[in-house]
Amino acid sequence: MSAPCCAGQLACCCGTAACSLCCKCCPKIKQSTSTRFMYALYFILVTLICCIMMSRTVATEMKERIPFYEHICKHIQAGETCEKLVGYSAVYRVSFGMASFFFIFFLFTIKINNSKSCRAYIHNGFWFIKLLVLAAMCSGAFFIPDQDTFLNAWRYVGTGGGFLFILIQLILLVEFAHKWNKNWTAGTTHNKLWYGLLALGTLILYSVAAGALILMAVFYTRSEGCKYNKILLGVNGGLCLLVSLVAISPCVQSRHPHSGLLQSGVISCYVMYLTFSALSSKPPETILDENNKNITICIPDFSQGLHRDENLVTGLGTTLLFCCILYSCLTSTTRASAEALRGIYATPETEVARCCFCCAPDGDADTEEQVEERGGQTVIYDEKRGTVYSYSYFHFVFFLASLYVMMTVTHWFHFEDAEIEKFFSGTWSTFWIKMASCWVCVLLYLWTLLAPLCCPTRQFSV
Repeated sequence: MSAPCCAGQLACCCGTAACSLCCKCCPKIKQSTSTRFMYALYFILVTLICCIMMSRTVATEMKERIPFYEHICKHIQAGETCEKLVGYSAVYRVSFGMASFFFIFFLFTIKINNSKSCRAYIHNGFWFIKLLVLAAMCSGAFFIPDQDTFLNAWRYVGTGGGFLFILIQLILLVEFAHKWNKNWTAGTTHNKLWYGLLALGTLILYSVAAGALILMAVFYTRSEGCKYNKILLGVNGGLCLLVSLVAISPCVQSRHPHSGLLQSGVISCYVMYLTFSALSSKPPETILDENNKNITICIPDFSQGLHRDENLVTGLGTTLLFCCILYSCLTSTTRASAEALRGIYATPETEVARCCFCCAPDGDADTEEQVEERGGQTVIYDEKRGTVYSYSYFHFVFFLASLYVMMTVTHWFHFEDAEIEKFFSGTWSTFWIKMASCWVCVLLYLWTLLAPLCCPTRQFSV
């Protein structure tokens, strides 16, 4: 490792320099990207600790393999078998430390528009110091007195924050559907081939939604029983048909000319995904067969074999889930997403049609760039003229994501017997939360269609 690289890493950990890798062959990285990447690493680290704390397998292995395990537990005052460091109460405390960390930074970074301010320097640097602060806050949460009162109160906060995180993702999904249609429709004024792309995209979306509905009807229902599954598949399939008809109805088209089947196709696919996720999270139903033995029904036969290897399923499933959460956090913290939540959108005149419009850089990304090389990865300082994303909104989303992770890992309202190994065994609370998210998504989309009719004097930008 070269001397300039060592100095750069020291400046990153204890100073205001942007973080980079010491490998010179790595591609260039923007300062704004490296900052968000570092906060994401903190989030992943604490999330991993929460999963370990909820794992019965890890607790058993530590007890068997660590010498003087009980003596160490008593020495650190964690109970005879370190019971204070495992289970839902430990996850609540660690999540309290992480959520407090991001909430403090949310307050600290409000109304930062210039990356050269003192607060911006703290946001973009001092990573080792911030890691120590995060560790101290997570550890300090274990010394909060009156455990029962704290856990009960924090559970309500976590529930509210988790629901708000879901709501923000649903709002941004609806906004994404409208933005997609508006962007591709803007291209039809210059090239008629965009009509073909719109038709192809709509056809693919509805084919996926219809195929998913048929497959769920085949694998999650049977002639006898499965009443819940049949009702929910019928209701959600009917909702997809309803939003499609409303989107192309003449009264909606007159007030909302950009409305079309592409948006409702996106919503239909997401409704089918949430329906599948909810049915997979539902506790299995059992009936007596002709030999008076309990058999599980209303789930695919192949899934029963998969659930036998619960460690593999839990590991892969948990990794996929938290990758999705992390992706949601990073994609919903751009300046465009923050403005969309406030109802600010690009005007049709400035809309440029792109096949991959969602990957286009932010409008502020064309600021003056300064390249700096310190013997390792090249860093591009892309915030010389101003910030390219909202710092405070970024931290607020991660604050909500911390609460969502806490509630998800502890099975929401079935926290007392929660274990990470039972993560995909199914609980009614998880099932109904996913179904409620599905219906809220439909209601949000319907509101964007019907709001111009209900409030004709108001101007709507979607």
